[in-house]
Order: sequence, then structure tokens, then C-alpha cells
Amino acid sequence: MITAVAYARTMADEARADANGSTTAAGTVPAGTVHATGLVERALKSAAHDSGLKWETPEPGTFVVTLPGTRKLSTTCSLRVGRHSLSVNAFVIRHPDANQEGVHRWLLERNLKLYGVAYAVDRLGDIYLSGKLPLSAVGEDEVDRLLGSVLEEADGSFNTLLELGFADAIRKEYAWRISRGESTRNLDAFAHLTRQPDETPPTG
Repeated sequence: MITAVAYARTMADEARADANGSTTAAGTVPAGTVHATGLVERALKSAAHDSGLKWETPEPGTFVVTLPGTRKLSTTCSLRVGRHSLSVNAFVIRHPDANQEGVHRWLLERNLKLYGVAYAVDRLGDIYLSGKLPLSAVGEDEVDRLLGSVLEEADGSFNTLLELGFADAIRKEYAWRISRGESTRNLDAFAHLTRQPDETPPTG
């Protein structure tokens, strides 16, 4: 499992490589970057006060936010303030075991409906939500909307992505638990995948 700190460091390193650093030749951080960083921090502090949102700052201008979910236990989201933009990256799920073409088609179609972020895959095939916002558009309300978009999509799509890319793994996990007499309650959402051919769906 990827840790929040390791994830943030990876995202920050990649962003620095793209932007060739976040300081000017004189070694000072641009005023726009400082202002945007303050706005992001205030938005996160407000969210932490209102809803208990957990976040940390592993380095200046980089924020790691843990978004709690229902289908997906939590989503780690990295916000990084660069010279010209605020970038957001959130790990959603690892690369699919199967049906990659079907998964990628679903992601592309879903991108048409998203706000502020879009699905992307890294070189390993792992799936992320990623986006950029110009610093001129950064505000506390906009940061809140962006985080809400990430949470809604990462959590809301999780079961669909599991079903599309990990159906065989779900069936194997279900059979293994049944053989050991263990609970399958958290697999109820996938009953249509684990039901035997001669079983009839429950009614009422």
C-alpha cells in the first residue's frame, strides 16, 4: 500500500522535474505562489475544523489530504502549489488485473463528466485522478470544490472499477472466505459476480 508521505514525495518530485523548481533565479518564491499556498492552507484548516479532515504538509507548498470514503476506505490526495498552477493528484486504484481496455474506455467516457480533474494512468497502469488549476483561480471555495470532486469520484467509482478490472479476484476472494467460514459482508455489492449459476437472487 502506498503511504501518504511517500505518495506526496513522489508527486512533488515529479512536479519539480516538470517545472524545474518552484523558486526564481534569485531564490525567492513568487508572490502568487505564496498567496495561493496560504489560500489552500486556509481551506484545509477550515475543512479540518468543520469535518475533521486530516492533512499534512511534508514540504512547503505541498499538502497531503486524507479523504474518508464509504466504498473506498480513504483517498490520499496531493495538492502542490507551483509557479503558475495548483496541481492535484489522487491515487484511485492499482492497475487492473484484467479487462484493461474496458476499464480505460470507461475512464475516458467518465472524464467527460468530471469537474476539475480527469482520470489518468501512470507508467505502471495505476489509476489516478489528476488536474491543474491556474493560481489566479485558486480560492478557498474552489479548493473545497476540487477536493469534493476528487472524493465523490474516487469513492463513487471504486466498486465499478473493481467490478470491471478485478472480477476474477473478487470471485476468488469470495470462494476463499466461504471455504474458511469467514464473513463476506463487504463483498455484498458484488453478489451478482459471486452468485452461482443455479442460485436465484434474493427478493424482498
